[in-house]
Amino acid sequence: MGILDKINSPADVKHLSDKQLEILADELRTEIIKTVSSTGGHLASNLGVVELSIALHRIFNSPKDKIIWDVGHQSYVHKLLTGRKDRFSQLRQYGGLSGFTLRSESEHDPFGAGHSSTSISAAIGIASANAITGSKDYTIAVAGDGACTNGMIYEALNNCSKQHMRLIIILNDNDMSISTNVGALSEHLARFRTSERYFSMKHNTHKLFDSIPVVGSGLVKAAKGIKDFGKRLVWSENLFEHMGIEYLGPVNGNDIKKLEIALNEAKTSEKCCLVHVQTKKGKGYEFAEQNPSKYHSVGSFDIEKGFVTNGKDSFSAEFGKIIIKHAKRDKSICAITAAMTDGTGLDDFAEMFTERFFDVGIAEGHAVTFAGGLCVGGKKPVVAIYSTFLQRSYDQILHDVALQGLPVIFAIDRAGFVNSDGPTHHGVFDVAMFRNIPDVVVYSPENYADLDEAFTEAFKSIHPVAVRYPKGKCNTKYTDYIGTGSDLEFVDISDKVDVAIISYGIITKNAYDAAQILKQQGISARVIKLKRVKPIDIDKLQTLIATAKLVYVLEEGILSGGIGEYLKANLNTRTIVRAIDDKFITFGKLEQLHRECGFMPEQIAAEITKNYDKA
Repeated sequence: MGILDKINSPADVKHLSDKQLEILADELRTEIIKTVSSTGGHLASNLGVVELSIALHRIFNSPKDKIIWDVGHQSYVHKLLTGRKDRFSQLRQYGGLSGFTLRSESEHDPFGAGHSSTSISAAIGIASANAITGSKDYTIAVAGDGACTNGMIYEALNNCSKQHMRLIIILNDNDMSISTNVGALSEHLARFRTSERYFSMKHNTHKLFDSIPVVGSGLVKAAKGIKDFGKRLVWSENLFEHMGIEYLGPVNGNDIKKLEIALNEAKTSEKCCLVHVQTKKGKGYEFAEQNPSKYHSVGSFDIEKGFVTNGKDSFSAEFGKIIIKHAKRDKSICAITAAMTDGTGLDDFAEMFTERFFDVGIAEGHAVTFAGGLCVGGKKPVVAIYSTFLQRSYDQILHDVALQGLPVIFAIDRAGFVNSDGPTHHGVFDVAMFRNIPDVVVYSPENYADLDEAFTEAFKSIHPVAVRYPKGKCNTKYTDYIGTGSDLEFVDISDKVDVAIISYGIITKNAYDAAQILKQQGISARVIKLKRVKPIDIDKLQTLIATAKLVYVLEEGILSGGIGEYLKANLNTRTIVRAIDDKFITFGKLEQLHRECGFMPEQIAAEITKNYDKA
């Protein structure tokens, strides 16, 4: 039996020996690699925070002390140490453990996440609540260096300077230097400040000075003043200390002993303290160490051979090819993304058109307004952002683009369900969001041909245009639609039209398959695919459904504000809508999620049959 087998709560790690801690770290990495190779997930970031996670649970007392993981995708070790190891094999599986922190999953997850840069704001709120009630518990926010590209982090840091707030920020730096240090003396002093000898000396000096009657407290303050003055002589200006936050570091984030020393020191601060730790992303798995970005988020893989991509057959890759094709013809086309160059398929564009490519970091709001500025400057910007993250820039889309009539093109990746990533990542709100913004055109292609057509139209438009498409490959297996222009297509399953099924995007396949089931039951159907979901030609639709006794709208999006709700209010035929009705959908395989929502072909056919009998 290994050390990890005996860990059932954070209390079990507090009394382990140094040798046992080493073994535990190795076992945790082995367990993460084994599980993620099967379930997929975020690998490199979790391998990098093994020692940090252990140290946090040795120094603090979760769940009384609240540990908040920014984004939450690096919380796998935290889950294993907080009583969830028996369910860890079901990571990101339907009914299993979330790939992110989730309040309903454990009392050790005080704040759910999924998007970047929220941890410090949440931590300030918890710490402030503790201060009001007189609680002595600590609140710890763990944020990665990537989060520092998002403005919300700085809004939060600007509100951290209140005294007597038991708030500790862990800045996990695994890729970049947050501030530039000066010279060899600075490097030596950094090591000295974070050594056990330094902290021991500091505590002993404080204790000695405090014991001197009358003048003791003054000597402590004087010593601190001398220390700060000396630090300023050899260190470059420190952003965090300018904001009233005590700074410790940098600390080796893969050394448990050094981490414990620094964390214990942070606990002595009378104000918010930031501990800057440096970790190695992918540590312990050679493939991930050599290519941490590739192993940031992976599907299942062979541990011995590493992660093998299945080539570039996906909507994202196809988008990348399409925008390159247009950019070769039109030098005004630019591409913008928010820290997702590879994920959005823009890696080749970035290499070919360096001066026309902009990765703004995790700053979606800035990306949109920046695109508006490019438009004013005569360029044609394409903003490629995942649907779930584009939600963060609603105000900029509304005020800085649409209101000003700027023809920005939004390439909305990961539209619809995003399987195992779950409710924080499902792209099911974008249609309702854009439907409420005037003068925006929205396309929702089902296949690569639709995608190409949508962007061709987008580059001609004088209005803002959104093109939304799913994660993964095109899986359409039929090609017998009758084209009626760039807005919609339809296909008749039988000679007459008893039922019209209206849908859009890749879920149209389920509508088609449902129509085939209905045909076997003697109910003829016409499947109408909306390629453009805003605006919709109601008159054309009305003609296509003229003989139908029932209209059924299938929508992989939310009901409120969606296409189905709009059509039900505007069509003259009895209409029922199958969409996501006022709830968040969990994580799991696409078929499982579709079944939960009633989107499977047999479920659609059954619902139509039931309602057709009543028509």
